[in-house]
Formats: sequence, C-alpha cells, structure tokens
Amino acid sequence: MRPMRLLVMFDLPTGNKAERKSYSAFRKFLVDDGYQMEQFSIYSRVLLSRESLNTHLERLNANLPIAGSVFVLELTEKQYESRKILVSKTPHKNPADIGSQMTLVF
Repeated sequence: MRPMRLLVMFDLPTGNKAERKSYSAFRKFLVDDGYQMEQFSIYSRVLLSRESLNTHLERLNANLPIAGSVFVLELTEKQYESRKILVSKTPHKNPADIGSQMTLVF
C-alpha cells in the first residue's frame, strides 16, 4: 500500500448567481470529501491505494460544476513531498515591478 496524492485544480466562472452557487457547491464537496486547500482553486487529498484513486475520480465526476475547467493530477507521496515552494520577499504592488525573489526548499 503506497500513499498517493490527488491534486485537483479548477478554474470556474463566477459571473452570475448560478455559477457562484455551482462554484460554492463544488468547493464544499471538496472540503467535505477530505481535500485540503493548497492555494485558491487548488486542493489535494491523500489516498491510500490505486482503488481509492478510482473511487475519488468517480466522486469528482459526479460532482463537477456546471461550467469551467477541472484538472486532476495523480502524484505519489514522494513526488508531492519533492515539490518546490517559491515565495516572494516583498508583496507585489505593481505587476511590472517584480523585483527579486527567493526560493524556499523544504
């Protein structure tokens, strides 16, 4: 039994009331199903087996929002742990003035 991660990334419209309701329902489904927010619109969940992966993919398909894009990425726990987190030293006030950045490696 090898732990895996399921990474769900989505870009959903929120232009009208129905789209906002669909967005909220999808996000609530993810949280209720054990996903943790990595960033806005990026959630991950630990899975214990490949069979569990198939079950969660079916659940995601059954709860897709009415519009937008949802991407799913399967990662081993080792791949997930080797991710790099990049953080800027200073907040960006002007997108044209990016300045220097630093890299944090965990």
